[in-house]
Amino acid sequence: MSKKHIIVDPITRIEGHLRVEAIIDENNIITDAYTSSTMFRGIETIVKNRDPRDIGLMTMRICGVCTGTHYQRSIEAVEDAFNVKIPKNARIVRNLIQGALYLHDHVVHFYHLHALDWVDIISALKADPKLAANEALRWTDTPYGSGEGDLKKIQERVGKFVEQGRLGIFSNAYWGNKHYKLSPEQNLVAVAHYLQALDIQRDMSKMQAIFGGKMPHPQSLVVGGVTCIQDIQNPARIAQFKSHLVKINDFIKNAYMADILMAGTIYADEALDGTGAGLKNYMSYGDFRLNDNDFYSSELLFPRGIVLDGDLSKLHPLDQTKITEDVSHSWYDGKGEPDVGLHPYEGKTVPKYTGLEKKEDGYAYLKTEEKYSWIKSPLYDDIRMEVGPLARIVVGLAAKHEGITSAATSFLGKLGKQLGLGKAAPASVILSTVGRTAARAIETEVMGNVMIDWLDELAANVASGDKSTWTEFDFDKVSKSARGFGMAEAPRGSLGHWIVIEDGKVKNFQAVVPSTWNAAPRDYKGRMGAYESSLIGTKVADPEQPLEILRTIHSFDPCIACAVHIIDSKGRELSSFKVNPNCNI
Repeated sequence: MSKKHIIVDPITRIEGHLRVEAIIDENNIITDAYTSSTMFRGIETIVKNRDPRDIGLMTMRICGVCTGTHYQRSIEAVEDAFNVKIPKNARIVRNLIQGALYLHDHVVHFYHLHALDWVDIISALKADPKLAANEALRWTDTPYGSGEGDLKKIQERVGKFVEQGRLGIFSNAYWGNKHYKLSPEQNLVAVAHYLQALDIQRDMSKMQAIFGGKMPHPQSLVVGGVTCIQDIQNPARIAQFKSHLVKINDFIKNAYMADILMAGTIYADEALDGTGAGLKNYMSYGDFRLNDNDFYSSELLFPRGIVLDGDLSKLHPLDQTKITEDVSHSWYDGKGEPDVGLHPYEGKTVPKYTGLEKKEDGYAYLKTEEKYSWIKSPLYDDIRMEVGPLARIVVGLAAKHEGITSAATSFLGKLGKQLGLGKAAPASVILSTVGRTAARAIETEVMGNVMIDWLDELAANVASGDKSTWTEFDFDKVSKSARGFGMAEAPRGSLGHWIVIEDGKVKNFQAVVPSTWNAAPRDYKGRMGAYESSLIGTKVADPEQPLEILRTIHSFDPCIACAVHIIDSKGRELSSFKVNPNCNI
């Protein structure tokens, strides 16, 4: 039997540094896979001995994308430790800031990070703009920016880039790969929305900044509430937020959802056969409190729970005490730890890098029998889990959540109609790479719709005379010895921050992020993480162009780590760079 070893390093169009090694058999089917994060974060060490009220401003630097999510989780961990309950206005404002982040993250992810795994840019140059405009009408009655004239201009614009050899970010892709399945006209419609999404993301960033103060790295959250008092009291600011939201919802419905339906229909065979399903164990911490109760008793937009073995008929309860982190195959010292690892309250971050192995062919390979990633391997009750939009939709369906079930059922109905099934497509199709991509779009539509209600709720509450945004507390009395956690959902999945406080300072801090769950290496039993498991059984059309690996890995929207600062041993600056913002590309 002839086997090939594929190395993809780095995986591009993600946040952070990720390496994938895959073994394929003589039929080009992946039989084994390993994923490795090749950079160290270290925030857990940086926040030690700091004032717990300040760490949100530091931990948001864990990520340059979902900054506000880490910010809020850290603050919630401190609020849990101090037993601080925030006012209603603060809860709604936090929901709106996080909701705006979801819209921004999901739209940008699909079009600017993931779409090129489905869409062949060069093929769009062969399209007939008139036929493409008609094609857009197949997927929605009111296409976004897809008139014949619009499409012709975009085709000419991209064509000039190709003629001049200025493809830029579109360069060196796998154009022409036979696993691209969209027609030239379908590709042109998707390319148009790719470029239009660049404009839409400005509105989404502005929306986050209205209550967050700035974007990225918002500044308006504090332990006890929020600081944007003047913004919530100003009807013009609320109206400005709603104006952006209405425009964005139009794009979501008539571009994003339409393109997902189109891709889901054309790539339906991969959804039906479960390509990329992976672990089929799904977890959601739940998020977006709809009332002012505590973490475990609040009604939530996204339900909390566990689904095992893809069984949507049963929802298991979530217990945060069952979460541990194993470092058997991670570049950390786990000496003296139990096999399943430690709960985050007791968690340790002690680097132990053992490097790669250079073989006879001259290439460096992961030491897959030893340690091979900077990511730890989280376990829930000694089970490997997938988190993220797909997990939230699966948990929502298992919980029979009205909003999620309605949105998912509507999409499956449209998909079934497009496929000529005479009924809705089976729910099992979402347990796939295609389904993981569709799940993200479905929850984006749910989020955009409910945010209108939240905005109206905020305006009505302020108009009634409630202008409270912060709960006062006596730090000196509550900070002597305490511990707490902030657990909710980030755009990419379940995110938890755990903090231990002694004498008013941080004694221990651990963050278990979505990509820790999904991108983790093997655990102490040799069980794969979500990325690794999802690649098994995938057929690669051309080993020299492993498009299928990128497609499945990107469906998780990897966010590995960021903000790595390079200094020498004495802390001196090594290099400086100047970016020209006026450069015409």
